[in-house]
Order: sequence, then structure tokens, then C-alpha cells
Amino acid sequence: MQEGRSDSYKKKCMKLLAEKYPSREAVYERLIHLSAQLSLPKGVEHFLSDLHGEYDTFYHILNNCSGVIKEKVDYVFGARLTDEEKAEFCTLIYYPHEKVEQQRAERKNTPEWYRLNISRLLELTKLMSYKFPLEKVKSFIPGHFGSIIMELMSTRPEADQAQYKYNKKLLSTIAQVDAGPEFIYAFTGLVKRLAVDHMHIVGDFFDRGSRPDAIIEKIMKFPSLDIQWGNHDVLWMGAACGSDACIANVVRNNLRYSNTDVLEKGYGIGLRPLTLLAARQYPHETPIKAAERVISIIMFKLEGQLIKRNPDFRMEERILLDHIDFVEKTVEIGGKHYELNQKNFPTIDPQHPLRLSPEEEAIVKDLRNSFLESETLHRHIEFLYRKGSMYTCCNNNLLFHGCVLVNADGSLTDVTLDGRTYKGQEYFDYCDTVARRAWQHRDQAALDFMWYLWCGRLSPTSGREFMTFERMFVDDESTWEEPNDDYYKLLNKPEFCDMVLREFGLDPEKGHIINGHVPVKVKKGETPLKSGGKAIVIDGGFCRAYHSKTGISGYTLISNSRGLRLLAHQNIADVRQALKDNLDIESVAETIELSAENATVADTDEGMAIQEEITDLYGLLFAYQSGSMKAADDYTSFA
Repeated sequence: MQEGRSDSYKKKCMKLLAEKYPSREAVYERLIHLSAQLSLPKGVEHFLSDLHGEYDTFYHILNNCSGVIKEKVDYVFGARLTDEEKAEFCTLIYYPHEKVEQQRAERKNTPEWYRLNISRLLELTKLMSYKFPLEKVKSFIPGHFGSIIMELMSTRPEADQAQYKYNKKLLSTIAQVDAGPEFIYAFTGLVKRLAVDHMHIVGDFFDRGSRPDAIIEKIMKFPSLDIQWGNHDVLWMGAACGSDACIANVVRNNLRYSNTDVLEKGYGIGLRPLTLLAARQYPHETPIKAAERVISIIMFKLEGQLIKRNPDFRMEERILLDHIDFVEKTVEIGGKHYELNQKNFPTIDPQHPLRLSPEEEAIVKDLRNSFLESETLHRHIEFLYRKGSMYTCCNNNLLFHGCVLVNADGSLTDVTLDGRTYKGQEYFDYCDTVARRAWQHRDQAALDFMWYLWCGRLSPTSGREFMTFERMFVDDESTWEEPNDDYYKLLNKPEFCDMVLREFGLDPEKGHIINGHVPVKVKKGETPLKSGGKAIVIDGGFCRAYHSKTGISGYTLISNSRGLRLLAHQNIADVRQALKDNLDIESVAETIELSAENATVADTDEGMAIQEEITDLYGLLFAYQSGSMKAADDYTSFA
């Protein structure tokens, strides 16, 4: 227990501990278990970022554990299985329900097929379970098959004839009673759980890809993970809280990428009033393009009103509807006049360009009600709040989506909001607090701040200026440039990375900064490794819309007991291809850091927590042994 606490507080803590471990024997058992656990290899961590609704890609990577399962299969079975046999076995692990159904349809689901594959799964599971205490392995087993699976794992058929017969009888009986499919599902679930101990998702589930809802639904079942919010996440979070500006941005993004299914089918948010107005105002446009134009003008109006309400945001230059010359059809930007590529603005009153028309107000109200009433959306956003945060410090790694705001000289930028100045970690904490306030209280200031987190130049989830208006209405591409925070340039300086790690209380000799947000253009020679690996940018473009820019299909960063590896995913098979041809993900692995000694649980944050518990348990044991506390099965008290 921490020093400086009063004796009475220590006694209260000791009493609570004694209620959990009321006897010396209970303390012995827990001490032995925890002390031994510290010596096990650290669990495998996977880091993913910028999924952007690309469900098929994510689903395959989740199923094959970013290639880890294939590596384990190669290691266990080596030359005993052909490449084709190993590929088919891997497909069974990735897609067990689909593969079993395929075997059934082709009448290949014989008792021998089940016995053989369960036997192989058992062999693979035994090897992969060695890093975990028995109690933890038991907790990983899905369904009601724990006792049989643990019994199978404890058999040693190679030891003697009796064990061989016992093992064989267990396997044959499983097939005989037609329990083969259920045991395959349970074993493959266990294999995947053993392959990845903890998952970090460094932001941006939403937008561009069509199924962010399916991704969130899938990861809600993952037993151990944390999330760092990205700017697209906070946009949807703000929309679910009722921010009109966030709602307009969400709808526009989905129309722009033709992803209305996620709104209408995924979350039950209808667009009919919007599309009806769009059809009347822009009869010569396609329905989606017309709806995008209407919601864009609504968005610019709402954003202009919001910016005027919040002078602290310092974004007045983004109120461009005020700078349109509706006679000359030009807009003033930075003191220069640019021709507009669209001449017709039927929903704007030139005398009051930021005022919503009655029809627009009705659309905004209808959309707001739909976002606030969507049960599925609120269940997903509640999950993001519960599992997510602005940043995470884990095992001496600093995880956040965007950037730490800095000046050109590398010093931390001062951000003044509500009369107080913030910077560095303190600013991240402030942003986290206001984001949670938006969800809990929905006050206007907090709702406005959610929009600011989405696109503010001084937002740590963004860190750049959005030129949405220019990109939509001005053909002169010189106006399209979106300046980034100097953080993104300074990442290439090791001393800068050290400063950032220290700001968050981490050891720069051991720590890493892990970011997403900015796609790494591999095809142009860019590298995700900055400052010799002190900082790692893991946005490799999961979304198909980015593949032409990045040249790859995303990254997975893997941290295990031996060090850090980065997998650059190339071509990813869909489910039908995988089942038909046993195709797998193609990935190129790069070792970032190789430890001289294997890291153990003792080297992790979990190990620090275990060590604290061990210290407290020794204190309790001393109290029992010295007689200052009486040990009993059902009663404890201070002497």
C-alpha cells in the first residue's frame, strides 16, 4: 500500500483484503499464483487504426489475428502438413461456421474429418496456451465445453499407452455423439483468444467504408481492448449527443461516400425529408448528389452559427457563406476573390446567409430526433465512451489518434478555452472531460466542442485546417491545402519524441508514440517509422478509398514478449474467396525492435498491479502470522 496513508486507512484496506482472503491458506494460494504469473511471457498486444468502416478487411484480420495464427500453424506442423493442408486448416480456424457448413454441403463432414481437425486444434492450442496461467486459459474457453477441453489439454498421449487410449476415446466420442461442430467452434475461438491477449484501436471506426456499425458490433464481443478516439469517432459521438453541426457533417460524409446504408439500415436514420427537398431544389442532379448539396449548405450555416457562438475556437475565417458575392458568383478567401464553380444557391438568403430556412430547420430537427432515438447508435456510442478515451498510456507506450499540439520550435502550444490555458497532457484531459460532459449533460457548449474536436485546427484529434468549402465550391486547388500542426513534421526528431513521452509521464528510453490519423503513403516511399521507431504511424489505409494513396491495405502493430513487429497488409481475400480457395491475407512483416531478453508479465502495467497486490498480501500474511489480525474462514477482526 502507498506510503503516507493514515494507519486507520491502512487498517480499513487490510480488513477489506482479509474479507477476500480470510485464512493464511487463502493468502498462500494467491501469493504463489501471482508470483509465478509474473514470470510468464507478456501477452500479445495488437494495435490497429483508421478502420473507417471497412468491415470485410477488419473481419479477416480479426479472424486470422493479423497473420499470427498462420505463423503458429507453420511452427507447430512444419513439414508434417503440406502447404495446401495448412491453408485449409487455417481457413477452418478463421471461418469455422462457414467451413463446417461447406463440408456438410459437400458431404465431407465425416467423423474422421472432425476427429482429425479437433486433434490438430488441440495440438495447436496446447502450444499457444503455455504463455498463460491455467485459470486464464479456462476463462478463454467459450461455451459449455470447458471441462472437456481442459481434460483434452491435460492428456499426454505421447507419454504412455493409457494416455494415448484415453485421448483417442475422448476425440472419437466427440465425433460419435455429433458434437464435432460445437467443439470446433469452441477450439477455434480459444485459439484466436490465445493469439491476441489485448487489442488497441487507435481511432476512427466511422466514415468512408460502409459498415462501421458491423465493426463495432464485432469488437463489442472482444474481451480485452481499449480505444483512442479519432476525429471521425468524436464526430459521430457528437451527433449521437445531439449536436446539429456534427449531425450535418455525418450525413454529408455518408452521402459523399455513398454510404447511406449505415444510416438507414444500420442505425434506422431516415433521409426522406432531406432527399425530397433536394429533389425540388436540384432536379437535374442525381438524388445522392442533390442531397449532398442541400446538407452541405445546412452544414456550413450551422458551423457558421457555432463559430460565432464560440470565439475561443478562433475559426472566424471559416465562415465563408458571409463572403460570397451572390451577384458576381465569387467568394473572398484570405483577401482574394475566387470564382465559384456552382452558381445556384437556392437555399441561401443573401441577406442572411447563415439563417436556416423553415424547410432546413425541419430537416435538422428530424435528423436530430433520429440520431437521439437510435437505440443501436446509442449502444455503440456508449461502448466507445466506456472503452475509449482521448489517449492511453499502456506498457510505456503512448497511444492517441491525432497529435500533441506544438509550435514550430517544438514547444507545447497554449490553448485558451473558457478563460483557462491548457497544453500537452492537460489539454488532452480537458478534451476528454468535455467530451464526456456532452454525453452526460448535452449542454450546448459541450456539444459545440464535439464539433471542434472533429475539425478544429487546435483539436488533438485533428490538428489540421479543414478546407471543405473550398474543395467543394472552388476549382483553384491552391485554396485546398490543409495546413497541419507542426507535430507531424517534428515526429522525425528523436528529441521531440522524447519530450512528448516525458510530457505524459513515460520513459523515453523504453516508450513509443503510436499514432493513426495520417495515411502513410508507402507507394511514395513514406515510412510509418519515425525517429528510428520512437514514433510509429499505423494508418496504412484499411479503407479502400485510401488504397490508391497508400499502396497497401492497412497495418497491424504487434507487441509480444520478443519485441515489436509491424505488418503491412497487402491483398486481403474476402470470405467467399477464403473458403473457396483457402486464400489468406498477404502481409509483409518488419521487425521494429527486438528485445535481448523476453519481456515478462512483470515488465507490464499488469505486472505492476500484480506486484502491488503481492505487497498487500504479504502485509496481510504478516498480520495473520503476528497475531495483529485473526484469520478465520467467516470472520476477521483486528486484535
